[in-house]
Amino acid sequence: MNKEVENQNNQSEIHQPVSEDRHSRQEPTPKERNLTANPGDVIAEQPQSVEEKAKQVAVDSPDITGDHITVPTYFVVDEPDGEKKALHHVKDAEEISDVIREARVDENGNRIWW
Repeated sequence: MNKEVENQNNQSEIHQPVSEDRHSRQEPTPKERNLTANPGDVIAEQPQSVEEKAKQVAVDSPDITGDHITVPTYFVVDEPDGEKKALHHVKDAEEISDVIREARVDENGNRIWW
């Protein structure tokens, strides 16, 4: 019977790690605020020029097939007024798709498939 009491005492002394309740905090930490799949997905808080945005890379690594993949953080496109505009590959994905669709239309408005 002493062994049973010893086992019960030993079991009550086990302390398992407990997650911190992050919902009770007032403000998230900087790391929690910028959680993304890729570090390049984060949009800088300070304003940047189109040239600075054009140099940023979101993904630069091999894919599952072994091919090396490079994805820019911003796609730079020409506006109708001649200005350049940097579109973020996540935030502006729909607009990027629209630009690609427009590029595949001939002067008569017919879609061109390559």
